[in-house]
Amino acid sequence: PDPRALSADELELARLIVGTLNIEDTRPEEIDPEAPLYGEGLGLDSIDILEVALAVSKHFGVQLRADNENNIAIFRSLRSLADFVAANRSA
Repeated sequence: PDPRALSADELELARLIVGTLNIEDTRPEEIDPEAPLYGEGLGLDSIDILEVALAVSKHFGVQLRADNENNIAIFRSLRSLADFVAANRSA
């Protein structure tokens, strides 16, 4: 399998991010799941990350806290965020 191909969960998350942040020049299915979300890569800043965290919490019922020591790892890439959501989402 292509490591750059999005899983269904990653695509759903990519659509949520693009929709939440109104990223007009990015199509969700074109986001590299391994590219950094913050800074280079998708180019999000700290405010964007906060908006994404809020949208993810509402959409998936996953608690993302600003004081979580794992946030750097969680928000490293679309894939790492999708893995966190999958492991922590409410049924």
